[in-house]
Amino acid sequence: MNILVIYTHPNHNSLSYAFLQKVIQGCSDNARVNDVQVLDLYAESFNPVLVFNETKRRRDMHKDPALQQYREQLLWADKIVFVYPIWWGRPPAMLLGYIDQMFASNFAFRDTKHLLPEGLLKGKSVVCISTMKGPTFYPLYWLNNAHKVLMRRALFRYVGIRKVKFFEFGSMEKPNGQQQKKLDKVYRYFKTVSV
Repeated sequence: MNILVIYTHPNHNSLSYAFLQKVIQGCSDNARVNDVQVLDLYAESFNPVLVFNETKRRRDMHKDPALQQYREQLLWADKIVFVYPIWWGRPPAMLLGYIDQMFASNFAFRDTKHLLPEGLLKGKSVVCISTMKGPTFYPLYWLNNAHKVLMRRALFRYVGIRKVKFFEFGSMEKPNGQQQKKLDKVYRYFKTVSV
């Protein structure tokens, strides 16, 4: 199993980075994992800004040579892991810019004559690991789970990915001893995970 981890946080001293390390450690201790690649969007200086004009058209985004290496990573991966904070009820703009560009027509999906497109990333699975300052129930009660709906239904199902797991950890800035338990939970999951 090949695992691509997309890490989106500008600070390597953050809790998100600690979760990234637990993902890597768990995968290292899992005999079913062949290889792990980490894409650190901030360290990579990934440009999240979409540009469309007379020479750069949206319909050609799946052929953009500047994004070729990222397309190859997504095709290579059996499991795609996203590690990011929740800011203002949603993932960071950096990650959303990556999604806008990478999950493009004729790469991640293809329009059909039917109501829904054909997902071109079938057979892959996704894990989303997110942290937030607010309580875990906040997104459910105040935001109607907009973040999960966006990721699961509007994105992953659209491109053919059906197997999606969320680790959404709230109240992570409180010094209540829960951080290590949650880090250990992620480690244990990746130590035993399969596709």
